[in-house]
Amino acid sequence: MPFKSRELARAYWKENLRLMFWLSLVWFVVSYGCGILFVDELNTVRLGGFKLGFWFAQQGSIYVFVALVFIYARMMDKLDRKYGVNDED
Repeated sequence: MPFKSRELARAYWKENLRLMFWLSLVWFVVSYGCGILFVDELNTVRLGGFKLGFWFAQQGSIYVFVALVFIYARMMDKLDRKYGVNDED
């Protein structure tokens, strides 16, 4: 077991869940909010000749999702180092 105590394992998992919650919330707001709920307001702006609401529904949410994957990997690397469970031993 990589953790020295159950308390450390719980704290690690709690921080991991908090990170996943916030990143999932960002993804939800961008994909569902910008692509569906706020589409009429966003369509007043154009990006590359396309209405911004359409762009978010078709492209933007995918770009944000890919960025969130990289952000999650980087944040988890920091979290692993913080709790001493990184692979660089």
